[in-house]
Amino acid sequence: MHAPAPTAPAGLTRQQAKTLTLSALGGALEFYDFVIFVFFATTMGALFFPADMPGWMRMVQTFGIFAAGYLARPLGGVVMAHFGDLLGRKRMFMLSILMMAVPTLLMGLLPTYAQAGVLAPLLLLLLRLLQGAAIGGEAPGAWVFVSEHVSPRHRTLACGALSAGLCAGILLGSLVARAVNAAFDEATLLAWGWRVPFVVGGVFGLLAMVLRRQLHETPVFAELQARRALAAELPLKTVLRAHGGAVLLAMLLTWLLTAAVVVTLLMMPTLLQGLGVPRGEALAGNTWAILACVVANLAAGVLADRFGAGRVLALWSVMLGAVFFAFYSNAMAGAYSHGLYALAGFAVGLTALVPAIAVGGFPAPVRFSGLSFAYNMAYAIAGGLTPVLLSMAIKDHPAAPIHYMLAMSALGVGLGLYVARRHPRVPD
Repeated sequence: MHAPAPTAPAGLTRQQAKTLTLSALGGALEFYDFVIFVFFATTMGALFFPADMPGWMRMVQTFGIFAAGYLARPLGGVVMAHFGDLLGRKRMFMLSILMMAVPTLLMGLLPTYAQAGVLAPLLLLLLRLLQGAAIGGEAPGAWVFVSEHVSPRHRTLACGALSAGLCAGILLGSLVARAVNAAFDEATLLAWGWRVPFVVGGVFGLLAMVLRRQLHETPVFAELQARRALAAELPLKTVLRAHGGAVLLAMLLTWLLTAAVVVTLLMMPTLLQGLGVPRGEALAGNTWAILACVVANLAAGVLADRFGAGRVLALWSVMLGAVFFAFYSNAMAGAYSHGLYALAGFAVGLTALVPAIAVGGFPAPVRFSGLSFAYNMAYAIAGGLTPVLLSMAIKDHPAAPIHYMLAMSALGVGLGLYVARRHPRVPD
């Protein structure tokens, strides 16, 4: 699965379109490595924890290891952003791929609990932490990279194209999960079939490195370097001292993004199976939802550059709450629908708007550090806790995902109206 190549509207040069396309493709392949774990959460729980552990507890611990990747994001993100602001965006763009590909490959070679006892989940946890450190620099670095290759009036489309690529990585994970589940019976999957998607992910990482070798440093950073206008002190120190408002806004926006992606796309196949939807049906619906999200990111980017990111964010947030309520309520009632799931995925297209708004809040010399700190801190807290807390809450309150997403929808509307009032267009 390849991320869609963004078409070049008026004002977007062929070189800029090529940069967006290659960045999106590389992001898709790297994000596949980060999320493939969640598509095999049930299988990994059976392989890496004791067989006599209660099913709900095994799932909580499995999602706990998944969440560990989010908890490691701030450290990796801050370190890579620091050097990205001082040494260049492209160098960190390349490093994040290597840090992702190697742990993914090693995951496919791990011993299971039956083979190594408690050492197995500990090794899995360690590799997941390394993956988290890598993705901590990847997403904010990629958004900064593409936004600095285009003019501010095309910033949302650029971030939308990159977000579409990241979602395409999730789609690729969904397609591989479906293929593996179709190719192997349960016994073969547990014996060795589960290793295939992780080994394939290591190969994807190498391919992403080849793609990104063709990219050039951003014009914005090159100009800062030429004028000797790089950060004069520790970039993060400047961010915390002078840009607290931008950090808070970016963190709240990231919370919204996290809820939309983690609940609607990453956790949903497992949640649907818990509601009695067959695994094949859940994965098929997930494929349609993620494909709709890829398209929506591009559509939201175009609309936001035309009408303002704040207004479009408010609209998309209303859509997210309404459609998720209809989709999950029907699934709980035994009337699961691929069509409603696809609409819910389309509503996740607000992920195009979040980075574009957040990027514009920080000046170029500390932009990478500012976005990375805010994004990764919020993702570590919200992204790390959401799977675990929702898994626990569902045990006593089956409608917990609906309540959470309605609250996030309200947050998105509030943030969108705030941004629309202060910035009718994405700020320069």
